[in-house]
Amino acid sequence: MEISDIRKLYTDVLTNVRTVMIGSDRVFSLIFSAILAGGHVLLEDNPGTGKTTMARCIAESIDCTFKRVQFTPDLMPQDITGLNIYSQKDTEFHFVAGPVFTNVLLADEINRATPRTQSALLQAMEESMITVDGEDMELASPFIVIATENPLETSGTFPLPEAQLDRFMIKVTMGDITRADEAAILARFLTDNPEEEIRPVCTAADITAAAEVVRTVKVAEPVMQYIVDIAAATRSTAKIFSGTSPRASLNLMRMAQAFAAISDRSFVTPDDVRVLAPYVLAHRIVPTSGSMRLRDVRDIIAEVVAGVSVPVEDWE
Repeated sequence: MEISDIRKLYTDVLTNVRTVMIGSDRVFSLIFSAILAGGHVLLEDNPGTGKTTMARCIAESIDCTFKRVQFTPDLMPQDITGLNIYSQKDTEFHFVAGPVFTNVLLADEINRATPRTQSALLQAMEESMITVDGEDMELASPFIVIATENPLETSGTFPLPEAQLDRFMIKVTMGDITRADEAAILARFLTDNPEEEIRPVCTAADITAAAEVVRTVKVAEPVMQYIVDIAAATRSTAKIFSGTSPRASLNLMRMAQAFAAISDRSFVTPDDVRVLAPYVLAHRIVPTSGSMRLRDVRDIIAEVVAGVSVPVEDWE
């Protein structure tokens, strides 16, 4: 697979998603980049904005195993990972796999579950394996978590622990919808549900192959230094109580590689880093103002990035 093939893969899936989603191309490009970068996605917005529909459309566009878990306050960790059950028939324990054993896991309304249940995904998202009763079990490849959450001010939600947030490569919102787009949505869903017509346009092997090519996208030394400078700036500004970690810097670099690839480029530019920084870093910092609104935190990251010197070279 070549870089041009990744662009075609992106276009094919986008065209498929467009049969259902309207006005969400920007969000899709970010989500698909994160998937190719080997990361997980957190979608935050108010109920009814299309978070779950977007996640399902992407999952159904890939010919792979797909599971959905509706997170609720009474959900237990073993409901996600699975557990060993004793059989009276042969007097032995048998493992019953949970929904985490899949290629794409949709964790719907993840912040409605308790932190204990949310933590069941920590090892799976970081290491692509789980441990049950001391036994390590590998998960499928690729393993992608697309989680949705409602804003914290919504009734019945629990804040995601910082360790859980750090496992997500990006955090995005569906964005504001125009009157024209909303009218188009009503017309599209007037007589039927177009989501039922979505068919796979690529395979899990295609995603895995594309992810391997993404790792070959060139990141020049000045661009890597630019990423490090941005991360350092989040730790030194008075507006941020707790800055980003090296994992965040690595995620930003991987995300930039994938974003360049779907843009049909074999190299990362500082503009890629600048555009992606708010989506990769905002959910990993703690602002001194105490505000946890995603829009406010993104503005802080954008301000930090604006204050970092941009390298100028011929990146190609």
